[in-house]
Amino acid sequence: MKPFILASSSPRRKELLEQAFYSFTIQTSKIEEVVNPTLKPHEIVSQLAEQKVKDVLARYPEATVLGADTIVVYDEEILGKPTNERDAKETLRKLSGRTHQVFTGVSIQKTENKTTFYQKTDVSFYELSEEDIDMYIRTKEPFDKAGSYGIQGFGAYLVKEIIGDYFSVVGLPLSKTMRELKSFGIFPTLKS
Repeated sequence: MKPFILASSSPRRKELLEQAFYSFTIQTSKIEEVVNPTLKPHEIVSQLAEQKVKDVLARYPEATVLGADTIVVYDEEILGKPTNERDAKETLRKLSGRTHQVFTGVSIQKTENKTTFYQKTDVSFYELSEEDIDMYIRTKEPFDKAGSYGIQGFGAYLVKEIIGDYFSVVGLPLSKTMRELKSFGIFPTLKS
C-alpha cells in the first residue's frame, strides 16, 4: 500500500478521515504559518495547505501527503484562534446574529502529481445573549478553534444555518477530498 500522510495535528481532520475508512499516518508540518494580508481568503488557505504539504513531502518523498487549513472571515477580517477568554467572547459577540464565511483549503501532493482546492461555506449564527456566550466559553471549546467556535460540538447551539459544505467548517471538505484522493490511488480501506 502507498504511504498516505496527513500533514495536520487537527483531531477533527484525523477523525473525518478515519470515519471515511482511510488508513494514514500523521506527520505535522513544521512551517511557521505566515499570512500575506494582501491575499484573498481562498488564496491564503490554499497557500498554507500547499506549504504544509511541501514541508512534509520533503521528509517523505515516497508518500502522498494531504494538508489543509481553515480560516473564519467576517466582514473581510480573518478571525483566528482566541488568545484568551476575553478575545473569544469578543469574537462570539461579533458573530452573533450575523453571517460569516469559513474557508478551507486542501492540497494533496506526491512527487509527480498535485491538486489544490478550497471550499467556502456561509455560516449564520443565532443572536447570542451574554448567557449563551458565557455558557459556551465554559465548555472550553472556543480556545483551539478559528473564529472561537466548533460547529461539531456544543458550538452547534450557536449555528442557525449553513450554506455550503458542513465538513469544510469542521476542517476538511470530505466529499471533494475523497474524490480527489481517488486520482492519487488512495482509497478507503473497506472490509469485505
